[in-house]
Amino acid sequence: MILHMKRIGLLAIIVLAAFLLGCGKQHPGVQASNGNTLRYAIINDPTDLDPARVQDGDTIDLLQNIFEGLVTWSEQKDGNKIVPNLAQSWDVSKDGCTYTFHLKHGVKFQNGREVTASDVAFSLNRAVAPAMASATVDDYLSPIAGYADAHSGKTATLSGVKVIDNYTVSITTDKPRPYFLGDLTYPAAFVVAKEAAGTGKMTSLKQMVGTGPFIADSYAEGEIFKLKAFKDYHEGAPHVDGIDRPIMKDALSRFNAYKRGELDFLPIQRQDIRAAMADPTLKSQLQFFPRASIYYVGLNLGKVVQFKDKRVRQAFAMAIDKDKIVNDILDGQNPAAYSFLPPGVLRYRQKAAVYPFDPKQAQALMAQAGYPGGKGFPELKISFRGEQTDVQLVADNVAQQLHDNLGITVSQEPMEWGSYLARNDKKELPFFHMRWAADYLDPQDFISLFFTTSGNENKIYYSNPEVDALCAKADSDLNQDERLQLYAKAEDIVLQDAPVIPIYFQVDAELINPRVHGLRNSIFGHLPHYTVSLEK
Repeated sequence: MILHMKRIGLLAIIVLAAFLLGCGKQHPGVQASNGNTLRYAIINDPTDLDPARVQDGDTIDLLQNIFEGLVTWSEQKDGNKIVPNLAQSWDVSKDGCTYTFHLKHGVKFQNGREVTASDVAFSLNRAVAPAMASATVDDYLSPIAGYADAHSGKTATLSGVKVIDNYTVSITTDKPRPYFLGDLTYPAAFVVAKEAAGTGKMTSLKQMVGTGPFIADSYAEGEIFKLKAFKDYHEGAPHVDGIDRPIMKDALSRFNAYKRGELDFLPIQRQDIRAAMADPTLKSQLQFFPRASIYYVGLNLGKVVQFKDKRVRQAFAMAIDKDKIVNDILDGQNPAAYSFLPPGVLRYRQKAAVYPFDPKQAQALMAQAGYPGGKGFPELKISFRGEQTDVQLVADNVAQQLHDNLGITVSQEPMEWGSYLARNDKKELPFFHMRWAADYLDPQDFISLFFTTSGNENKIYYSNPEVDALCAKADSDLNQDERLQLYAKAEDIVLQDAPVIPIYFQVDAELINPRVHGLRNSIFGHLPHYTVSLEK
């Protein structure tokens, strides 16, 4: 059990600490001077150096400045649309299965060699090869024809990828996949230089040769990752000389480093927002960015036998007051989630078929399931990423509400991010609080991936044949209105089954130094920084 007073005490200490003047030692490798290097922290060491394997947003933010794919996202002001990148254009066959990409001429890898269609084919074949052991290719590259054979090692290449000439490559899917261009925006589809990358996973900076605006320059584990500008970048040389990414796990340390002038922009936690709002200078530098992401609680039906009972899951959903969390814990900054699809995703609804907060009905359901007042229900641990204070505070409050409203004892299990991801990939987390951020703005990225029986992000052993059938049809339906209705129906069924409990949607708070100009933003986060300039 997490005592309510303990939560209040923890919050008070954190808030008080955040108001203190910046102090402590300068982080190794970070320059306090206002030079021409963009400086912003990363919470953990990169979880992977290889775009074919990466699966977390913090590392993707780093790698997307080094590597690129055929297509990318436009800025939010331009509608968050899929736009050309290494490809200058593409054609789609009438049956919706074959995408023919026409590459830009003269695009160079960071080693100076020109990119050709064979590099695209090599990169896709490399990513799906069994030797890569990628946790992400099932999500994003499995629609390509021949994927199962190539991923199992039966064949060396994807039958659906064809090099037409030096500047033309075609990719054929196994059936119509209306969302497929979105798949190709994910790092698993990024293009790498074969002479550097090789066929195994990247373990050194020398292998990290892409076409992006910045080159991997140096990496001191636990301290800093440095990038330098790629002067021959195809969209023009970056305006800054490089990017420094100091590795800083502690939120207060990051906040103080920003106040000391050692960081140029900084996503901040809730307690730091309060401190920033109390400081006239920092308040003027504070900006808010809605993201297409949801924070939720997951109930693993394969690890907690009691979760197999729908009444228990319904009771959990009804026992958590998400409005209280949003208003009391998150200061009203984040919208409460009354759907699993977040704002910005196609067919987002302000209110889907979520259960209302109803502790009396929740208690009745638990009694019906054989656990009156929580008696006989096993103690749970709620797992979460330990380096993010907001996540910890929300997990703590979820635990407290389940104790107060259902009589269930829930302890906390904060985890290092890499370890958390590894256990989540193996479906080993019984009860957890985490985020899912959109990779592309289609419901398939949320409903099919998470809730179909064979969905690659289904880490909770949830299965409903009706959801499977609805998603199977929607995933291949070329009628946009029809497929979106199918996903909405599937989402409502899932929310009534309650294998997950939506809590809130993400809104990032960031401090941005006035010397930073040209920072590009999309609903997914900040885009590669080749347009950023710094006042001296």
